Amino acid sequence: MTRHLLLTSTLLATAAIAPAHADMNFNRVASFPVTANFDGAAPDETSAEIIDATADGMTLVYTDSPAGVIGVIDITDPTAPAPKGTLAVDGEPTAVSVIGNTAFVGVNTSESYTAPSGFVKAVNLADMSITASCDLGGQPDSTARAKDGSFIAIAIENERDEDLGDGRVPQMPAGDLVMIDVVEGTLECATMRRASLTGLADVAGEDPEPEFVDINDLGEVVVTLQENNHIAVVARDGGLVSHFSAGAVDLEGIDTKDERAALTFDQSQPGRLREPDGVQWIDNDHFAIANEGDMDGGARGMTVFRKDGTLVWESGASLEHAIVQIGHYPDKRSDSKGAEPEGMEFGTFDGTPYVFVMAERASVVAVYDVTDPTAPVLKQLLPSGISPEGAVAIPERGLLATANEFDGLEDGAARAHVMVYQYAEGPAAYPHLTSEGMGELTGWGAISGMVADGEGMIYAVSDSFYGYQPRIFKIDPASTPARIVEAIDVTRNGMPAQKLDMEGVVLDGDGNFWVASEGRTGRVIPHALYKVNAKGEIKKEVGLPPELMAVEKRFGFEGITLVGDTLWMPVQREWKDDPKDHVKLVSYNLETEDWGAVLYPKAAPEKGWVGLSDMSVHGDHVYIIERDNQHAGDAVTKKVYSVPLSEMVPAALGSDLPVVSKTLVRDLIPDLTSTGGYVLDKVEGLAIMSDGTAWISTDNDGVDDHSGETMFFSIGAVAK
Repeated sequence: MTRHLLLTSTLLATAAIAPAHADMNFNRVASFPVTANFDGAAPDETSAEIIDATADGMTLVYTDSPAGVIGVIDITDPTAPAPKGTLAVDGEPTAVSVIGNTAFVGVNTSESYTAPSGFVKAVNLADMSITASCDLGGQPDSTARAKDGSFIAIAIENERDEDLGDGRVPQMPAGDLVMIDVVEGTLECATMRRASLTGLADVAGEDPEPEFVDINDLGEVVVTLQENNHIAVVARDGGLVSHFSAGAVDLEGIDTKDERAALTFDQSQPGRLREPDGVQWIDNDHFAIANEGDMDGGARGMTVFRKDGTLVWESGASLEHAIVQIGHYPDKRSDSKGAEPEGMEFGTFDGTPYVFVMAERASVVAVYDVTDPTAPVLKQLLPSGISPEGAVAIPERGLLATANEFDGLEDGAARAHVMVYQYAEGPAAYPHLTSEGMGELTGWGAISGMVADGEGMIYAVSDSFYGYQPRIFKIDPASTPARIVEAIDVTRNGMPAQKLDMEGVVLDGDGNFWVASEGRTGRVIPHALYKVNAKGEIKKEVGLPPELMAVEKRFGFEGITLVGDTLWMPVQREWKDDPKDHVKLVSYNLETEDWGAVLYPKAAPEKGWVGLSDMSVHGDHVYIIERDNQHAGDAVTKKVYSVPLSEMVPAALGSDLPVVSKTLVRDLIPDLTSTGGYVLDKVEGLAIMSDGTAWISTDNDGVDDHSGETMFFSIGAVAK
């Protein structure tokens, strides 16, 4: 049967995250870098894509396509994952399912799109030996195991060439579904049976391209045909149970423009094809799909169907709206598929069934309570590594693990990771910052400099990533999580102010702000200071004097603070006249308009570079963030130092500048790893309340080659 299903308004879910259960939540407890699984030097590119676990839940197995291996991790102690090495599989591993202690790995060996080939290989994880191999006659894309361990299902995609014919299907040969019995842990190739999926879909029905598969307790296989926008349910003997169109969704309140510089959620996409990717059974009658899109579609959410094709629930844009509110929206992908929900997992924890949806581009895991499959509730959004692809639930141990495929070596970003989450008593640790409750959908990201007022609020600026939408955010840190309560657009002559890279902000005591903008000569962004009123209007611009412009380089002002009548700005890195490993703290007197500076001695980098970020004053000291540009295990310097105000006596520019002394206040690396993640690169915000309590924030780079994670936390009083 074939049904074209359109969204009805009665099936829309709400956008807000449901209040977390007070007693039980998922929280990340560990991150494992894929590079740790290689003896000696790791390859230039690694990945963690699809993941599963052994029957006892003590070992994780993941596919690493670029390296041509599967990787194995010991999670006997889930808070301290340990490497168990890799195994080459003589091809590109695309999927893995584990029965007992045997991993069944789909391996792509295709010579071309028109000559696809591949195998499924059985790997004994006890001695890492390949015990069986079955020729699949095509390119495997995903695998699933029967709940009773009696057989595996493999989606043979025979994927299209996206550079051929505008990437449209049909492109032969067609894909199909393969099932193979597993007898006493042994893969029996002779039992292979194929289920034809041709002629089912209205979209290129002669060329089905199956993506993900899952198997229910009855042994029925549900398979998504992504480019065909179709779904099929197949019995274990290969007979067709049902099939139907995945249908379309009317999306409202989304961002569809690739301006990459502003978050504007006032557009719509009527009749957007779902084009599902991930799929998971909830029970023997209901399953959920993740609507990533690929060729023409991408409905940006999750849908629940009955296996007879009845649509019972649709998230619409609500999942993406929740992602927007926690600062994870990938604006660079607005004109494509937005947050791109892709992989899925299902697990029942302490009697509560959950569906986990991996948003590939937003780098979050959405946790839905599906106690009622007709009314799922979004319980949590979990931070992940960059581009979560696969997940495995281990309910008997209260664990969830995700495989995050993006390797950022070439882009200066974090490398691929596997992350582990624990289901336990206690509050949700993430998000740290949200715009939920503002009354309208407000996106944010790339938080840079901060400042506290005298009433317990914090103001933060976004940097040049949102160049067409510069904003100052008012944050209430007393909320849990901290909440953005106001977004002030920075304007010039009534229009959004352009050519800004706001990296620091301070209050002047009269209701106005001073903003430090970091210059980019090649991008025609001036090094400058701006006076901005409470409405966000730029009232004054102060350019740098010739003495500074003669020696300026990229990496300019990274913060700003006010001491009496003098503004102080830390320069991030050395300019042309600075001694090695010394940078200027530049002063500007608001009364006399005189410029000056002192020198700050920063740490020598162990790798990459070390520079300064934000600055704030409290009592008789200024406090400065000093950081390197490294992630994860390469990070060394993420620290807060104090400098006595008595030494902040500026000398004339061009003269011999005095060198101030510094005292370590806080090493931030323990804070940055306290939520089980890897160390984030950009610690960029520092605000100190009137009682001396300091708050720290990280810059998420606008979710561009970044996990999108923003940490916003207090380190307590800086002065005892």
